[in-house]
Amino acid sequence: MADTIRVGVIGAGANTRSRHIPGLQAIDGVEVVSVCNRTQESGQRVADEFGIARVVTDPNDVIHADDVDAVCIGTWPYRHAEYAVAALEAGKHVLVEARMAMDATEARAMLAASRQHPDRVAQIVPSPLDLKSWRTIRRMVDDGTLGEVREVHVNVLTGQSLDPSTPLHWRERHDYSGMNTMMMGLYIEALHRWLGPTARVMADGATWVKERTDPETGQPFAIQVPDSLGILARMENGARVDYRLSSVAHAPANPNGVSIHGSKGTLHWQMGDRMAFAPMGQEAQPLDPDPGTAGEWRVEQDFVDSIRDGKPVELTSFEDGLLYMRVTEAVYRSRTEGRAVDIADV
Repeated sequence: MADTIRVGVIGAGANTRSRHIPGLQAIDGVEVVSVCNRTQESGQRVADEFGIARVVTDPNDVIHADDVDAVCIGTWPYRHAEYAVAALEAGKHVLVEARMAMDATEARAMLAASRQHPDRVAQIVPSPLDLKSWRTIRRMVDDGTLGEVREVHVNVLTGQSLDPSTPLHWRERHDYSGMNTMMMGLYIEALHRWLGPTARVMADGATWVKERTDPETGQPFAIQVPDSLGILARMENGARVDYRLSSVAHAPANPNGVSIHGSKGTLHWQMGDRMAFAPMGQEAQPLDPDPGTAGEWRVEQDFVDSIRDGKPVELTSFEDGLLYMRVTEAVYRSRTEGRAVDIADV
């Protein structure tokens, strides 16, 4: 491979335009050489904005191009597995937008392809919730600062879906998002970083706003993805986790976030990546990340470092992606079948 890393983009959505393309272009020796969007017109707008030389409409023209070393896949989840597997088989490095896939079966296919091509970097865009704090939280769990972790409470409550006149979003389409639901996957991924794997789930959900107008067709679209979801989970370390996620819950009483209750203290994590710690018998006080551990958004730099230096992928590997997709599918099965589901069976 030449010294310059040449990247092709498939699916230049909002995150790709705001993060990945400018992030890649800011790195010395990296060039974004082509973009493929759903239409020639939308692709050309992206190319004009970022000075990208080539616009194509067939993803294969990115995947199989001789002048492309790495592929950034920014589509909705319904194409992640197809394009990631094809790109790896074509000898390209792959950066794929979160969520990893539609379900665990697709995630397994992606992981299998990456293992068949170990010289290619395979990275998923990580949950950005805890980039500053996750190493500190993991340390507090591992070194016993929290004691035995017993209960974890996750609140992700908003009223953003209450207005039925709001146009249909792709996250509300099962055919685009698969088994992913609201912000569930972001929190599952973060909790795995903090506490280790999930062992078992029991879930219940509802779809209160059952129909929206599809902006692509102007026609009503029946929604099957829940806008209200509760999950009771058991982690492999024994901790119980209570997830409450809703986009139809206006003005929740408490800030959204996660509370980890251990036998020696409680750690509160809030949106904005802020922490507070209450040792047993004391009030919670703000907690800064451990010195030298606070991360930041550097997804694109990490991807390039892994290509150039062989740096292992930490945030987020396909192995970790499969783990959160197995939990995602277990939640779906539990919700639709009305039973508890062991992750080992997914």
